Amino acid sequence: MTILNAENSLVLIIDIQDKLLNAVFDKTLLEKKANIIAKAANILQIPVIVTEQYPKGLGNTISSLKESLSETTKYFEKTAFSALEDNDIFDAVKSSNRNRIIIFGIETHICVSQTAAALLEKGYEVNVIRDACGSRSELEYAAGLTRMKDNGAHIITAEIALFEWLKGAKHPNFKEVQSLVK
Repeated sequence: MTILNAENSLVLIIDIQDKLLNAVFDKTLLEKKANIIAKAANILQIPVIVTEQYPKGLGNTISSLKESLSETTKYFEKTAFSALEDNDIFDAVKSSNRNRIIIFGIETHICVSQTAAALLEKGYEVNVIRDACGSRSELEYAAGLTRMKDNGAHIITAEIALFEWLKGAKHPNFKEVQSLVK
């Protein structure tokens, strides 16, 4: 069993963009949980990388998520389904010196799954936030989660990540992070 640590975690947000979000089956939950993770990453000083799949056609990262992210967040445009196909994105992951990747976004069975597979292949520990992922259909969403688990990724929830990062109620940011889920 693996427990997350804020000190060796990197958050990788995949393609939570206007047009893509509007097509997923449970966009309200995805947006809420994505914002919670983004705010917690800010509070706990966990680096965040955001990808945008062909933003000219699909729009940019949704405004509520941008508002939840810190000014140090790195944004990258991409056209490949796996974010690691882009050398700039892979270099940003490597230069973070973090080995536990917390990943979520759209679409679970395409870009999230292919990025997770590439990360696993390169030796990273991958933790997929299931309640911050989405696909156009529930069938594809479920298949994407199963595929990632079969490949060796850990499938977790936003609250699992938050409370593993905190470790306990004595963490100096406990109340601030806890307030995100109340």
